Amino acid sequence: MSSDLNHPELPAIGFVAALTDDDRQILSGYGEFLPVHDSSNLIEEGQAQDCLYFVISGRLHATTEVDGRRVLLGRLGRGDLVGEVNVFDPNKASATVTAMEFAQIWRIDRPMIESFMQDNPTGAAQLLVHIATQLSKRLRETNEKVAFVRKTLTGGGTVFS
Repeated sequence: MSSDLNHPELPAIGFVAALTDDDRQILSGYGEFLPVHDSSNLIEEGQAQDCLYFVISGRLHATTEVDGRRVLLGRLGRGDLVGEVNVFDPNKASATVTAMEFAQIWRIDRPMIESFMQDNPTGAAQLLVHIATQLSKRLRETNEKVAFVRKTLTGGGTVFS
């Protein structure tokens, strides 16, 4: 992030690393920078959620509640995205995301992504390819976990059709 607090810029990490400096500077202005304090929730499970969040610094945990207990779904840190599903398919958040330490976050909503797409098609194409890649990786990881659970539960046989 730039040291100019009046005009912060996205750092060349994570999903914006492939963008040119100019595209990254332009994209910075389409979203907003948010401080998230230790133990504060960025996203709350069950609440309306329609933004994409980019972790610039800090550590966060994604959790869900199962039978009254918090279950850790994943850890997020510098360069990670969260909310990428709901920015394209707005719905209720499927997890709570909590800062484990002070975090600096950049947030953008769907209308602003669409504005960036109209104003900067080349940069937007790179942005969307990275988001699609992230979604694909998470889907592949989920499929592998489901396959493992199936195998474990069935002793190697197939229960599901």
